[in-house]
Amino acid sequence: MIETGVIADTGTDHWRERFGAVMMRSLASPMAMLERGEGCYVWDVEGKRYLDFLAGIAVNALGHAHPVHVEAVSHQVATLAHVSNYFASPPQLELAERLLRITGAGVGGRVFFCNSGAESIEAAIKLARLNRGDGRRTKIISLINSFHGRTMGSLSLTGKAAMREPFEPLLAGVEHIPTTIDELEKAMDGTVAAIFIEPIKGEAGVLDLPDGFLERARELATETGALLILDEIQTGIGRTGTWFAFQQLGVVPDAVCVAKGIAGGVPIGALVTFGAASDLFQPGQHGSTFGGNPLATAAGNAVLGEIERAGLIENAMLRGAQLRGIIEAIGSPLITEIRGKGILVGVGLSEPLAGAIAAKAFELGLIINAPNETSIRIAPPLIVGDAELEEFRAIFTQAIRSVAPIQDSAQSEAQE
Repeated sequence: MIETGVIADTGTDHWRERFGAVMMRSLASPMAMLERGEGCYVWDVEGKRYLDFLAGIAVNALGHAHPVHVEAVSHQVATLAHVSNYFASPPQLELAERLLRITGAGVGGRVFFCNSGAESIEAAIKLARLNRGDGRRTKIISLINSFHGRTMGSLSLTGKAAMREPFEPLLAGVEHIPTTIDELEKAMDGTVAAIFIEPIKGEAGVLDLPDGFLERARELATETGALLILDEIQTGIGRTGTWFAFQQLGVVPDAVCVAKGIAGGVPIGALVTFGAASDLFQPGQHGSTFGGNPLATAAGNAVLGEIERAGLIENAMLRGAQLRGIIEAIGSPLITEIRGKGILVGVGLSEPLAGAIAAKAFELGLIINAPNETSIRIAPPLIVGDAELEEFRAIFTQAIRSVAPIQDSAQSEAQE
């Protein structure tokens, strides 16, 4: 029998053994056992402090244990946590109205609440299936190297063959295309029901779309009757310096999938529809037991309200510029590119050393991420300030420079 109780008094090997004994093998071994957080920092069970520049993969918009978030969740769970979708609640309607406002969907737009980003994608897939037109629209377009989730439907859209292949056959009628305007123009015709696009490909290493790509997708979707559905699960909620990345391009989608940063760590997702797309779903065609419950939506209202009150979208733009300046100033030949917008930043490397850099940074007390071996992802909380950026500068510079001997050694061996 596995004992339960306080883990802080046990060593690393012990909790890793416990994890390995009870958790599904689909999950990798954890980097650490975290116990608490405050602001931009977290502490593990052994008392070590880490500067969190991943924010739960762009989830913890207000950082950790923000008093506004704590108060809202505490109050709501003591009042009404869950009622099922047979009933409405004040925080649910407030959050729906807020999302329609900040997305720009406005009057005529609608919101479907769910529990995660993948579930918002699933809802959007069903929306696409309802956009049949004269019956010819049976195809869904997605992009190579995209990531939309791990459920069977969202995985069907994900443009990474290695992730899809173990679970095939998947959803029929999905076509993955290269991210070029030429390929986009070839693919978009009267058989396409919808095209799904991430404004920035986060899981691919924070890759920006080619200039004009999203604008051309909007034009072609309008011409062919397809829906333009944007996956802003990682880029939304102020992270890129506007509420949503598409707002920087003046493009209006037919639907947008949101999740992650909405509720500061309380699970929630949403599909927001614009204009005519809002009339596609009819009663009984989709639902969710937990979606939009009072607890999650109260947390969402608190987070979004604080982002507005504290000017955190403007902060994301300001700190993003500072963050890029810090990375550029390192001057390492390893760093070849800085991608993304606001405080969703990707660092492109000339050598496959991202894993080594992320591991060294973690050893030094900084949490970042290597989505692949030539990309580093940086996504601090929206509350990040000067002190945290200076600490990031010191640790990240040391981590980068620590792998330079590895690079030099590898080059020497290659020359020999």
